[in-house]
Amino acid sequence: MQTLITGGAGFIGSHLAERLLRDGHEVTILDNLSTGRYENVAHLDGHPQFHVVIGTILNERLVDKLVERCDVVFHLAAAVGVELIIKRPLESLMTNIRGSEIVLEMAYRYRKKVLVASTSEIYGKNIGGPLHEETDRVLGSPLKTRWSYSTSKAVDEILAYVYWKEKGVPTIIARLFNTVGPRQTGAYGMVIPRFVEQALTGEPLLVHGTGKQTRCFLHVHDAVDAFAKLIEHPQAVGEVFNVGSQEEITIEELARRVIALTKSTSAIAYVPYEEAYEEGFEDMLRRVPDIQKLTALIGFHPTKDLSAILQDVITAMRREAAHVIPR
Repeated sequence: MQTLITGGAGFIGSHLAERLLRDGHEVTILDNLSTGRYENVAHLDGHPQFHVVIGTILNERLVDKLVERCDVVFHLAAAVGVELIIKRPLESLMTNIRGSEIVLEMAYRYRKKVLVASTSEIYGKNIGGPLHEETDRVLGSPLKTRWSYSTSKAVDEILAYVYWKEKGVPTIIARLFNTVGPRQTGAYGMVIPRFVEQALTGEPLLVHGTGKQTRCFLHVHDAVDAFAKLIEHPQAVGEVFNVGSQEEITIEELARRVIALTKSTSAIAYVPYEEAYEEGFEDMLRRVPDIQKLTALIGFHPTKDLSAILQDVITAMRREAAHVIPR
């Protein structure tokens, strides 16, 4: 199978490329390297079934050519991370909405199947749970930049669904809940790599807000396994699926776990949201997925618990630090 991964040099995209190559598929990745890194896929360079194209999903001609050549598209290219959205909101909106529109239009032109990677941010401030795929969205003011990402990804989902309902494009939506693992960086606000980096360097672990907010974390290998199975399952078409773990932990306890596992002397420091992001920043106190729909279709169960996830990230970041040449 000829596969195209937009955002393929990113954290999740690079792991997906590895998985698809192991399964015997041909893989082309498209990435502009704005948040993705070539280093994530450099070890795949030279593989006869792996191809890298440096470019943007906003380039219609380029996307046209790549979609025409493939059988399926994994659409992962997007502006990600709360910090990036806060800093560059207009660019993020354009990438997420216009980029998805271009990818879906080309999929319609050539009748290709598309898996659109979405996010738990869709649910906004809804603290009920576990959150199932039909749970109501609860958002703050549209003037708060915090919610622009959620809105843009909601538009992505609407586009994917409408292209399926009105134009017959076989689309699948996968809502990711805090996917983590090796190669993820803390550069855009991702909490686990940020905590691990701070612990390994002896810096204080910066907990935003009170630290009582809870999250669930899924290993990237489990996420890409779900992607690979969904794209081949005929009953996944036209549907949306939560992809996540149900192992819930407070951010405060997460910081303590990282300190213990790294044997760090770091302290924990609490930073108000206004200092970490912007005035009036809003966060959600709880976010736990209902994954029954995914489990029923493909037998999905996370294979790695949080302790294993943290150990994988710590090992990877220690290995990466050991290869950094001091200047």
